[in-house]
This record gives sequence, C-alpha cells and structure tokens, in this order.
Amino acid sequence: MLAPAATASAAALDRLMARGAAFFGSRVAIMGGAMSWVSERHLVAALSNAGAFGVIACGAMEPPRLAEEIAGTQALTAKPFGVNLITMHPRLDQLVETCLAAGVTHIVFAGGIPPGSAIKRAKEGGAKVVCFAPALALAKKLVRSGADALVIEGSEAGGHIGPVSLNVLAQEILPSMAKEVPVFVAGGIGRGEAILSYLEMGAAGAQLGTRFVCATECIAHPKFKQAFIRGAARDALPTVQIDPRFPVIPVRALQNEGTRRFMEHQAVVLERFTAGVVTKDEAQLEIEHFWAGALRRAVIDGDVEQGSLMAGQSVGMVAREQPAAEIIAELMAQAEAALAARSLAVA
Repeated sequence: MLAPAATASAAALDRLMARGAAFFGSRVAIMGGAMSWVSERHLVAALSNAGAFGVIACGAMEPPRLAEEIAGTQALTAKPFGVNLITMHPRLDQLVETCLAAGVTHIVFAGGIPPGSAIKRAKEGGAKVVCFAPALALAKKLVRSGADALVIEGSEAGGHIGPVSLNVLAQEILPSMAKEVPVFVAGGIGRGEAILSYLEMGAAGAQLGTRFVCATECIAHPKFKQAFIRGAARDALPTVQIDPRFPVIPVRALQNEGTRRFMEHQAVVLERFTAGVVTKDEAQLEIEHFWAGALRRAVIDGDVEQGSLMAGQSVGMVAREQPAAEIIAELMAQAEAALAARSLAVA
C-alpha cells in the first residue's frame, strides 16, 4: 500500500497533467517527439500502450507509405496516437487527407508555419491540431489560425533546432498562452523533476524524444543506441557554418567523424566557389546535400561514424536500454518523489 504522502503526490501530479492527458486521451501528458526513422509504429505504439502519447514521424514519407505506417501502428495499439507532418512537404494536403481517412486523432505540424488551409482541413476532418511555436508572436498567430495546442521546443532538443533555450521560451510563452490552449514543453527534458517544474509553470505536459531512443521497442540499430548510452550532454552540439554566405540549418547531434568531415566539406566547397569553379547556388546545394540519407544510415544501418546522430542534450541521462513503460514509470516516479519531498519539507 502506498504511503499517504506518496498517494497525495501521485494525485497532485495527476491533477497537474490532467489538461494535457485529456487533450491527448492518454493516461499521462507525455508526448513522444517525432524522430525520423525512429518514431515508427513499434515505438509509437509502445508509448501509447504505456499511457503516454506516441507520434509517428512522417518526414519524407509519401501518402501511401504513411497510410501503411498508420495502419501498422493501429494494429499494435488501440490507444490514441498522432502523426507529425512537415509543413514543407510538397504533398502536405494529401498527407492530411491520409491521416483523416485513417481516423488519426491528432495532427502535429512541424518544420515551419502550416498553411491555414491545412489547419482548417485537419480540424474539419475531426483531428486536433498541434503546432510548434518558436516565439510568442507566432504562438498567438497559430492559435488565431486554429491550433488546438502548442509545442514550445528549446534549442536543447535534438535534430533541427531554433536559437532559444526552453528555459527562456517557457518564461516568454507560458504566462501568456497556457490559459488559452494546452502548451507542451520540449528540449533537453530527461527527468521527471524537470517535467514537474514546467507543469507548475503552466505547461500542460512535455514532449520527450532523446529519452525514448533507447526504449527496448525502438527499432534503432544497437550501435545507434550505444552511441546514446555513451553520449554526454556536451557531446550533442549544433552543426556549425563556416561562412555566413552559405547558411547551414543548425542540427543538434552527437559529434562523430561525419560532423568533422562536414566542416572540411564546407571549406573545400568554399574554396571551389572562391576560385569560380562552382556558382553560389551550386555551392549551397553541395553543402546541403552532404547529410542526405545520413540519419537513416545511422539509425537503420548503424553507421555511427559517418551517419547523423541527432540527439538532444538530455542524451547524458540515457543510461541503458529499457522498455517504454519502464521509462514512463521512472519519469512519473521522479516527479512524484519531488512532490513528496516538498510536502515533507513543508510539514
């Protein structure tokens, strides 16, 4: 039997998560980050079955392939899950229709501001719309456009990142927006105490990605998982551009031979441009194509030297491979213990 303090702490945490959990239709307000090649049917279903909310990473999938992934996920779980769509996908409208036809309950638009028409169609089709808000002004604009919930993701996150930390974004956005729509925090979150602190600031819940890469159910290559287990926060760094004329979209990843070669590649391309061998557009394309297919090579093929090891700074808190349900239970226990300790201190 749980001690009274533990029972009270669990009930208090449930209350703090109630709005986010109700929005997702899940037991806990923890949302799986959509990681290309990682967030597929097995991990998504495992998270939803564990009481969290799994999200399929559509990435570059075409509509028929997405339909297969949704059906595969539905075969593994009867719980709600979402689909993350990249707004710049050339067939965004068809992907929205694919989600609606399959009865997907939540559509997450990422990678830019979604067209109003896409938000409108998703809502008309019965889906709840979640959008990423990198600043307060955009958060307000997205809600006016029909977003049902927001995710604010700090620069501590893995993959493509913005320039502002979650600590700052939370202070900027939560006081104004948390009363209007559920706001979920993301970036660098690896323990329950951190989730608790943001809930108390007004967040409806949290999105975690890096923490789930080493879930037993995740299909990532064993070498990819081992890189996460060995990695420290200081190893997950953003890519660096060496010339402002050739911008590089910042991507946070574990450093390896590939990241070192990318710096050399930029320097070689810059020399060729300066010598007049290639045009500016050709040079930019050469730089951008360096990482083509690199994430798949790392996640699926296990090429952890030349592939892209996208990871958030919370990678230092990934210590071993665990079932998804165990990770969720651990996060909740940490948050509850923090609440219980506070109650004892007051008493």
